[in-house]
Amino acid sequence: MNEKSILEVLNVSRETLQRLERFEQVILKWNPKINLVSRSSLKQIWTRHIADSVQVFRCAERPDHWVDIGSGGGFPGLIVAILAVEEAPDMKVTLVESDQRKSAFLRTAARECGARVTVVSKRIEEADPQNAGVLSARALADLSLLLEFAERHLGAGGTALFPKGESWKKEVDNARQRWQFEAEPVKSLTEPEAVILKIKGVARV
Repeated sequence: MNEKSILEVLNVSRETLQRLERFEQVILKWNPKINLVSRSSLKQIWTRHIADSVQVFRCAERPDHWVDIGSGGGFPGLIVAILAVEEAPDMKVTLVESDQRKSAFLRTAARECGARVTVVSKRIEEADPQNAGVLSARALADLSLLLEFAERHLGAGGTALFPKGESWKKEVDNARQRWQFEAEPVKSLTEPEAVILKIKGVARV
């Protein structure tokens, strides 16, 4: 699937596309300084990173508060905030990122793309509980550790969205040794063997 067809499938407006293109410019400018994404994946930024993040946004109802942890280069959290400008203007978006330089990037990119975010520059386990309606994280940790973060930051009845690669079933099986949860795998549009795990009801065994 090429970049144009990916965007058609994900159905973004011309205005949102312009914001995403602006974000691409900002990340290309900052990436040599602080390595936001791997250099090899920059050539596929629309499919590997942007479209991949858009589909995470599409997986959930629009909560009052969306929290992205380990936000790094802004995937999916800043993409969520950009889409929310038109599609969920009342939704609060919080990005949790402990690296100060990456936090500065996130604030700059949000400002230049016209997106509203709150950046919390603390370690995930030290940030105040966020009471998120939706909690997201991409390429951050294995599922067992992500569920620890979900226990802290996900509000009652909330949903966690965790993109995972081809070994996702093994991660789910391992996590069930310590956690109870409902997991619905949503097939990825950008990676044939990947899924977005839609998780609810997180509790310790």
